Amino acid sequence: MKRFLLSLLPFLLISAADTPQKAYVEKFAAYAVNEMYRSGVPASITLAQGMLESRNGLSDLAAKGNNHFGIKCHTDWKGATMRVDDETRGECFRVYDSAYQSFQDHSDFLRYRSRYHFLFDYEITDYKAWAYGLKKAGYATDPQYPAKLIKLIEENDLARFDRMKPSDFEPVAQLEEEEILESTPDKAARKVKVKKVRKRARAAKSEAPAIEEIPESPTVMEEPRPAANEEFSFPLARKVYTQNGVPFVYAERGDTYASLAASYNLFPKEILRFNDLEVSEELLPGTVVYLQAKKKQTRRGLDKYIVEEDGESLRDICQHFGVRQSAIVKLNVFSSTHRLREGDTILLRK
Repeated sequence: MKRFLLSLLPFLLISAADTPQKAYVEKFAAYAVNEMYRSGVPASITLAQGMLESRNGLSDLAAKGNNHFGIKCHTDWKGATMRVDDETRGECFRVYDSAYQSFQDHSDFLRYRSRYHFLFDYEITDYKAWAYGLKKAGYATDPQYPAKLIKLIEENDLARFDRMKPSDFEPVAQLEEEEILESTPDKAARKVKVKKVRKRARAAKSEAPAIEEIPESPTVMEEPRPAANEEFSFPLARKVYTQNGVPFVYAERGDTYASLAASYNLFPKEILRFNDLEVSEELLPGTVVYLQAKKKQTRRGLDKYIVEEDGESLRDICQHFGVRQSAIVKLNVFSSTHRLREGDTILLRK
């Protein structure tokens, strides 16, 4: 009997070692798949990163703060925080009401930072390209980071989730609510969190697409498109493009706002207003000049923008996405003197 038990010991140890990983996958696979259809990040990559960053959900940051991806506070974070010794002592990290909010923040971190945009041009099932691409984009300094992700994906067959849909699981709002009920002992706090979950679920349902589909790459969505001749009644003096469904031209040498207004039958003040200007300024070749009023928000899939460096201009961001600066200021509740900083999140749609 003793020999039999000893012979079983290695298998028991292997089983015990696998348990945290299997438990993590079972608990959070639905979140990862739902995020894949919301943001375009492969579910296998999300799960592998979460397992690696949070030690299968057992790190203090994950257990106490629901932060599974080590996302730091940055200047625009207004929620709860916790201090953890990381690269430096007592660094500020975000605390979430639920793990699902951490998964959402992770997806947004990748989709809405320009240095990661090229990743979304890879096939959703090409987890190896994503793993090496994350390292190339500077997500991690560990030279073994891609290999660690790939090992987790292959050992736990995480790639199977890249072929699944949200409808293969219970509704994510229901799972998030169950998670909150289980992890929040305080009755009053639990009630507030559940109320927020239900409100977000109603909002998400109201704008959900008719069919389940993964959004296009942000590089594709942000690429200006040539306007069809019949789409807009403009003189055919030069090629007209569209961004967010709004027509524009690229300025050429010698152009002014006044000359372009005359070319396209607009009043000078009109073209300035379309481009978020009060007074005219020098037009450099290649500058985007809109010929109609920009829209109040972007289309689904370009919901926000994360500032990459201090000093970026809100007007430049609005010109890039084809949205009105006044609408974005109102949506984000910015003051007239607000200055953008690295890491700030700019909402581009409700």
